[in-house]
Amino acid sequence: MPRAGLDTDAVVRGAAGIVDAEGVASLTLARVAAALGVAPPSLYKHVGGLADLTDRVALTATHAFGEALARSSRGLSSRDALAAVAEAYRGFARERPGMYELAQRGGAGPEWEVAAGAVMDELTRALAGYGESARDVHRIRFVRSALHGFADLERLGGFRQPESVDESFARLVEALDAELSRPLPEVRTSA
Repeated sequence: MPRAGLDTDAVVRGAAGIVDAEGVASLTLARVAAALGVAPPSLYKHVGGLADLTDRVALTATHAFGEALARSSRGLSSRDALAAVAEAYRGFARERPGMYELAQRGGAGPEWEVAAGAVMDELTRALAGYGESARDVHRIRFVRSALHGFADLERLGGFRQPESVDESFARLVEALDAELSRPLPEVRTSA
């Protein structure tokens, strides 16, 4: 007989909590079952195994990440929107490290593709005040790479120097603002 209150959403929430507290590598069906107070075979009534559960948690993570970016920059434009979305990016990685990792790594299937596309749409929307720069795929990749690299290095303990990490982040945002504010280079065609 299934445990009262245990459903797919509860299993995914339990797994997400483990991922954030202990890391993605700690996600096992046995660990989730123990956290939920059930036997591991009981989980198969709600998920199709570890890969399915991981994909579901990645989908949840990607939705949460996109929502965090969306909330951060609503009503803001240009530099203010960039600073807000950059802080949200960094904040999500700090507050939900396992979910951040899964949102970046991704899941499988069309639902995850839609969620990942929504994250990109939110980033592009937040940067819309920069005009053409916000529609240039190379500049969007530049912004994502810079923010992800900083957030990941910080999340993994990669900044060990005594200087302020917040100051370094502020300088990163200034550099991104400068790049997004520059006119797009002319596209060269080959003869």
